[in-house]
Amino acid sequence: MSGELKTSDALLAAIEAAAVRGWSAFEQIDVEGWLYRRSAGGSVRANSVATLQFSGRDVGAAIGRVEDLARGRGRVACFAISDVSVPTDLDARLEARGYLRGAPHVTMVKAIQAAPQPPPYMEIGDGPSPGWLAAYVSGLEENRRATAPQLLKGLPKSARFVSALEDGRVISSGLTIVDGDVASVQCMATVPEARRRGGSERVLRAIETIAGVKGAKHLYLQTGSDNEAARTLYGRYGFRVIGHYHTRTKSVG
Repeated sequence: MSGELKTSDALLAAIEAAAVRGWSAFEQIDVEGWLYRRSAGGSVRANSVATLQFSGRDVGAAIGRVEDLARGRGRVACFAISDVSVPTDLDARLEARGYLRGAPHVTMVKAIQAAPQPPPYMEIGDGPSPGWLAAYVSGLEENRRATAPQLLKGLPKSARFVSALEDGRVISSGLTIVDGDVASVQCMATVPEARRRGGSERVLRAIETIAGVKGAKHLYLQTGSDNEAARTLYGRYGFRVIGHYHTRTKSVG
């Protein structure tokens, strides 16, 4: 069993970095330490600038370069802003330039206390089965469904796809990527007709077992601040909020 949960900036920074590495974009360009990320579809992470490091001297010029990159691709500049973004006043700088604030999200974490075996009636693989993919896509907005399979192909080879089965059919999906001391909980979904039958809880238990066996100390996940159903589920399982993030998108008005 791991030690007590440490809600430090170092842990949050490690989680944010793992989240970027664990969900690749179709295109990634270094901008003075920031990472410009572009993909099709509506994925927030894969279509915003990761702002966890900054090595430049002129923040305004770097923002301008991001805007040029986005404009050249027919896009609008969008930055992901977290509690550990660099520089610390980046959110205020973007607001002063007229950038609009996006919906709030939370980062949640749980110290791993893994059981030696996953729960019964589970399927764990190194790729998405047709049933897993169908369950995952069922929970996505329309603008993300077409690109989801392509984004999944870019995941690290360490990704493990977890399915909860009922009568041999996948009813719930989940994904984990172990990255050092932290392991993600991603792609959680349950097919509509099987909700409230414990599939998601079984997926979480299996993910915790996988992460614990691989030596991770903490599970983490990210979800919308207003997603009460998800936050209740994860809170019941032992997750607690340790960070917040949102986007800043350049106004086109």
